[in-house]
Amino acid sequence: MLSRFTEIDEEFICENCGKKVKKLGYSCRNHCPYCLYSKHLDINPGDRSEECHGMLEPIRLEIDSKKGYVIIFKCKKCGAIRKNKAAKDDNMDLIIELSSK
Repeated sequence: MLSRFTEIDEEFICENCGKKVKKLGYSCRNHCPYCLYSKHLDINPGDRSEECHGMLEPIRLEIDSKKGYVIIFKCKKCGAIRKNKAAKDDNMDLIIELSSK
């Protein structure tokens, strides 16, 4: 059976805020820890098969009993909704701000 999760933990320059984002180190880096934006690259985590490549804007937060904070994103190009677990080094002020939406 094929895995639906491809582990990719790489540095990148955030296309929203322009900051250099380092590897996460304990899992896969999915979004910018400074502004929380992501990029619509994957159909399944890490596969880089999505053709949209729009910016994923953080729009709200969910709290999952197992995963903790989960950021909900909406693609500014195609409107797709995606979810990703918050990272330990994410900007907590922005996480708190999302929790009030």
